[in-house]
Amino acid sequence: MLKLQSVVAYYGRILALKGVSLHVDRDEIVAIVGPNGAGKTTVLNTISGIVPPRSGKIIFDGKDITGYPTEALVEMGLVQVPEGRQLFAEMTVYENLMLGAYRRSRAAKKSEVAADLERVYSIFPILKERRTQLAGTLSGGEQQMLAIGRALMSKPKMLLLDEPSMGLAPLVTKSIFKVIADLRKEGTTVLLVEQNAKAALAIAKRAYVMETGRIVMEGLASELVRNPEIQRAYLGMGYRQIMEQPRNV
Repeated sequence: MLKLQSVVAYYGRILALKGVSLHVDRDEIVAIVGPNGAGKTTVLNTISGIVPPRSGKIIFDGKDITGYPTEALVEMGLVQVPEGRQLFAEMTVYENLMLGAYRRSRAAKKSEVAADLERVYSIFPILKERRTQLAGTLSGGEQQMLAIGRALMSKPKMLLLDEPSMGLAPLVTKSIFKVIADLRKEGTTVLLVEQNAKAALAIAKRAYVMETGRIVMEGLASELVRNPEIQRAYLGMGYRQIMEQPRNV
């Protein structure tokens, strides 16, 4: 469903992605894990048109979308939930959700949008309770639910999720990740960037490990989570040295 082919991207003069290639099949959850500064968020921002790729190709749903503007990608069904949620704090929960349907509000029937709103409320009942509350007054977990709910209002084929567990308590993180797994079961494909490798690998089918703008490891999530290099990396011990060690072949 999504394929990156040797994508190179810069932040200003900084080379952020150094020939990244990956793929996500339909109905998969694929995780990208790695240390801070590895380029994980840049991958999502490049896919979603925020950072222009310098070279390489991005294919979505069989179409070359390299360099497409973000709004066109949203209309195609490729939607990002950004790091930090980026809600409109002075608007209500309901208003934030309806903004998610803005790009389709003219084409879609009001009944369809209303049905999608009820679906979001069924996934996140607390949002219905808080629908008249300002988004900026919600807890961190509720804000993350709202950010995901807003994205779902655009009827995505694929979600790009950037650090959904950031700043959340463990129980809230568990709840959010259960929702992500359930969305996949309902037919939404997910590319997940996440610092919490244990949580990400628990729900992903496959995963990529990034460091300094490159994919350094990939495989089934169930295998990577048992890999001693991954285990040591996420205990904060010698990640770079491990990755640079020569391997016997």
